[in-house]
Order: sequence, then structure tokens, then C-alpha cells
Amino acid sequence: MARAERFVWLTARVLEQHLFAHHFRGGSADAVETALDAYRNGDGGYGHGLDPDLRGPVSQPLHTARALRVLDAVGRCAGQRVERVCRYLTSVSTADGALPAVHPGQRGCPTAPFVPVVADPPSDLLATGPVVGLLHRNEVWHAWLFRATDFCWQAVESLEKSHPYEIEAAVAFLDAVPDRPRAEAAADRLGRLVRAQGLAVLDPERLDAYPLSPGYAPGEHHFPHDYARTPHSLARAWFTDDETARSLDHLAAQQGEDGGWPVRGRQWAPAPALEARAMVTIDALRTLGAYGRPVG
Repeated sequence: MARAERFVWLTARVLEQHLFAHHFRGGSADAVETALDAYRNGDGGYGHGLDPDLRGPVSQPLHTARALRVLDAVGRCAGQRVERVCRYLTSVSTADGALPAVHPGQRGCPTAPFVPVVADPPSDLLATGPVVGLLHRNEVWHAWLFRATDFCWQAVESLEKSHPYEIEAAVAFLDAVPDRPRAEAAADRLGRLVRAQGLAVLDPERLDAYPLSPGYAPGEHHFPHDYARTPHSLARAWFTDDETARSLDHLAAQQGEDGGWPVRGRQWAPAPALEARAMVTIDALRTLGAYGRPVG
């Protein structure tokens, strides 16, 4: 924890500094909200590089999803702020009521080369699932949620071949959607798919035995803890106790000499890579803490 704290103070944005202080040093939620406001736009969405891979001022679904995760983490995912977010989500939704990964307004702004910006983007479970899940978990009710929830159900229940980030988005939806029996059945099927397609490294000492998904960077493997970030996640049932323990051991061992955890995805510019590391570091500490691993 001491090394991670030094890493955060040396490298993190003000937002992640306040998040670290809130989670591990008794810092206030108000300070986190104030820092988050710097990324909010007049349309109710968020921009300004809140997601490090999308630069520039324009609001984007991925930025707004990150903002909702921050608000959820500090218990502030409610009220007029979230009402404005839902109005923004409505304004950028596709014809079937879901979210695109990237709104075409991003064109002309610096963007990670692996993030496509197209004129008519399709609905995307990767963007929609986590947002719908967070709103359900916080008992937010808005007209936008009805069609978006239907989209997520259809997308999750029709998955036959997938990749780790899409599975993570599906889990974020299933962990919070109100229909628990249906969510449990869908999660059970996804767990079998994950194991059959080798989408989780079950033995970190044999990384070469697990193929990377197409387009992923070298070393961009996913582990049980990436899917089940807390022991209460439906994805926890996908893995044995030993598999989960090895996964958490591997996570703890990934802390670098500078105190931060590495970013496993493609790195395309220095600032986004550094900003993402602070986010990954806080997530790693929270995951270890959720499983009762000592972090300091």
C-alpha cells in the first residue's frame, strides 16, 4: 500500500488521487465529485480524456461509463447528476436504444488507433452493459433503461463466441440486473463459454497455453479476478477456490517496483498509459481488498 500510495501521488490525475484517498485514507466523497466535475459537459455527458484512450473535450459513452463507475464507487450515483447523464445517454443511443462504443463526434480528436471512429456506429454490449448494470445497481429508473436493458439481455443470451472485455461487460450487466434467476442462468452459460474458449488464464505459470483474443496486445491475458472483481460476483462461481487463489496471487505479484500495476492493453501515447496505470492500480488494490487479501 505504501508503494502504491507513492505511485499515485507521483503520477495520478487529481481525480484518481482523490479516489485513492477516499478508498484507502478516509478521504471525502465530495472531493471526488468535485474532481469529476472537471470532465462534465453541458450535454450531461463526460469528456476531456476521462477514459484515457479518447482525448479531446467531446462527450462519449465510454467517458460517461467511467464517470458512473466513479460515482458508484463513492456512493453518489443518484439525483440530478445521474438524471442528466441519462438524458445524454438517450441523445446518443442507436436505433435500438443501446450505446455505441464511440460516438462519431470523436472524429478529429486524438484517439487510440485501436478504437474505431465510424459515421454510423452499431450498438455495443461493451459500452452498454456496464452502464445499464451500474444504473440498475443504484436503483436508477429512467425511460432510457428499458430498451437498453432489452438490448443487453438479447446480446448476452446470444453470445456464442466472445472475447474477455465483452465478457466483463456482460458480467457487469448480470451482476446488477433485477431479474436474478435469469441473470444466474445467463451467467452459468457464460462461465461454460469462458472455460471452453480459454478466455481466462487458470494457471498463471502457463500463460503460453492460453491464446490471446484477436487484436489483443502481447500479454493482454485475462484472469479469474478480471471477471469476478469481488467474491459476490456471479462470475466467482466459474472458478474453483484454487484457481481464484492463483489468480489473486498473480495480481498481487504484478505490482511494479514503482508501486503501480501495469496496463496490459496496447499503449499508444505516454500520457494515456500513465493515467491508465493509476486507475489500474486502484482497481487492483480494491480487488485484493474485496477478497480479504492484506494490502496495508
